[in-house]
Amino acid sequence: MRILVIGGTRFFGIPMIEKLLNEGHDVTIATRGNAVNPFGERVSQLFLDRTDPAQVKEALEGKSFDVMIDKIAYSSNDVKTLLENTECERYIQMSSCAVYGSEKEMIAESEFDPASCPLKWQSRTGNYAEGKRLAERAALEYLDASRCVFVRYPVVLGEHDYTGRLKFYIDHVLQGKAMNIDDMDCGMSFIHEKEAGEFIAFLSGKDFSGAVNGCSGGMITLKEIISYIEKQTGKKAVLREDGDKAPYNGRRSHESFDTSEAGNLGYRFSSLSDWIFPLIDTYIRQSI
Repeated sequence: MRILVIGGTRFFGIPMIEKLLNEGHDVTIATRGNAVNPFGERVSQLFLDRTDPAQVKEALEGKSFDVMIDKIAYSSNDVKTLLENTECERYIQMSSCAVYGSEKEMIAESEFDPASCPLKWQSRTGNYAEGKRLAERAALEYLDASRCVFVRYPVVLGEHDYTGRLKFYIDHVLQGKAMNIDDMDCGMSFIHEKEAGEFIAFLSGKDFSGAVNGCSGGMITLKEIISYIEKQTGKKAVLREDGDKAPYNGRRSHESFDTSEAGNLGYRFSSLSDWIFPLIDTYIRQSI
């Protein structure tokens, strides 16, 4: 298939595109060109800044693809600019579990229906969750729902995570720096970067439409994460109200996501406990 990927040159975009290439697809990536293309001549490359409508039109107008994978849709205008200027048979949007706006266990895809979301045309704002909801809704203005897939993930973690959120805790324990953690007992869900990428590639070949959650099985608390770091490093975490605010502050209840829809398609996610502790070990080795 001819597949256009918007973004994809870093983090979980890399295992996603590697899987698409290994399956023999003709892949074109569209990026701003700020990150090095790790795939070389195995992919075609277009250069565009999707926040610049004229640039997007120049790069994409008249082109068509079997599948479009949109990894960086953060607003309704992001989607508008893209879908006004190119054709695709299927559109796979990298959305987020943030669209649900609630924290509880086993959240199902049905708890947010983009078709029922009032449409507002707007550019990127500081409200990530609202931007993702509007990005899903905007796609339905251009394509029938039967041609759209919305992939919803919680926080993605892995060795190539450029956000440094998990590494924050490891570095603070190792350096004896104070942290302000507002809830040590809140259960959190994650997905590993490799599965986050490979699941989207998996979906490109499936006759499926609608929303689908992706998430590792199980939850973990910051108490468990901090205790493991302390055990592995022999150092004690410094916890104080005047410490540096921790990345996952603001959560107030256990949160997990129902992945039975992915299971019905034949994809099984790993358990969080299978990879979160080895990942912490990797970060510790890198930081010592």
